[in-house]
Amino acid sequence: MSTHSTSRPLCPMHRIDLPEPGPPRPLTLATGTPVWLVTRYADVRQVLMDPRFNRSSLHAEDAPPLLVVPNLLDDPNGLLNQDGEAHQRLRGTVQRAFTPRAIARWRPWVATVVEALLDDFAAQDRPADIIEGFTRPLPVSVISRLMGLDHVDRERIRHWADHALSGGAHTREQVVAAMHEFGDFAADLVTQRRKTPGDDLVSGLVAAGDSLDIDERQLVMLVCGLVVAGHETTMTALGNIVVYLLTDRQEAWPGLAEDEETAALAAEQLLRAVPLSEGRVLPGLIRRAVEDTEVGGVTIPAGSVVAVQTNAASRDPDVFPAGPPDLFTPLTAPSIVFGAGPHHCLGAWLARLELGLALHRLATRFPDLRAEFTSDTIEWRKGQMTRSPSRLPVSW
Repeated sequence: MSTHSTSRPLCPMHRIDLPEPGPPRPLTLATGTPVWLVTRYADVRQVLMDPRFNRSSLHAEDAPPLLVVPNLLDDPNGLLNQDGEAHQRLRGTVQRAFTPRAIARWRPWVATVVEALLDDFAAQDRPADIIEGFTRPLPVSVISRLMGLDHVDRERIRHWADHALSGGAHTREQVVAAMHEFGDFAADLVTQRRKTPGDDLVSGLVAAGDSLDIDERQLVMLVCGLVVAGHETTMTALGNIVVYLLTDRQEAWPGLAEDEETAALAAEQLLRAVPLSEGRVLPGLIRRAVEDTEVGGVTIPAGSVVAVQTNAASRDPDVFPAGPPDLFTPLTAPSIVFGAGPHHCLGAWLARLELGLALHRLATRFPDLRAEFTSDTIEWRKGQMTRSPSRLPVSW
């Protein structure tokens, strides 16, 4: 959702101020719930990987409220809100499809999607909107083909995704209504693929889920989660990365065109340098302590809610060099952009593939790509858990 405002323009995401990395410190959510904010790289990894911090207890009877308006991540049947063996069983229905080896087999057809979109984009009048013409349709096209959803109106998918990850843009009633519609769609899809399976991700997860006796509601929620997560992160990241490259890092553009490996290296650094969200606490990065646990020299009491700030941790000066990153060198430590531990993002390797290919082919096809916008004139998609441009005019 984009809005025009006479107030001070929002700055690009790569320039936002983030919490300084430091020991865990108290914070209060909009619901009034106190949380511990964790910002240092080592501490964030500990919380995400330590089973003493889990998700399911966030939905216990004594759990404090986390969200003013519900969203997809708040459903106790969702993959994110399972722990231990239950989580592994549900994740196992689709995990094999998202391994690096499986993703590598998808590279040729993902590349054809990228090229087809760039063909259409190159034919547009200039200046052209690179968001509507490339960065938004690319991840939606990829996940739709993977899940066998080419017949579904892309605007419906966008509508559901906007409400599923709403961060204030919609009322509770609007979100609930959209999630009911989305859930009905996913339930019908599961039923349909069970009757007439195909060579797609949904058919595979339904077959695996039935063989493991997975609850139907969990399968439906998994389909919803894959539709949304399968494109939202990549769409947001790619739009914000284009802003960064065309404003502050124009000198790096030719390097992206060298080869796919170089572009993939740059994508890792760009994901670290350009946050998906502002300094707010993201629901998916909240855990609850099930016993007293020390983190970074601070004892977190059992029952406490803990929020990790991966964006701040990705700039921890004890781990990563300060200042703008050298885009063409490897990271000095494993990325935590996609989380860590048992809930590490399922689609991380797919997102990396799409971003690397998109940046490489874009720089190759459009070596003279330039911004027809300034930092102050960008129209932003706001009111979501993430922030990204809703429109970016460019020329070449």
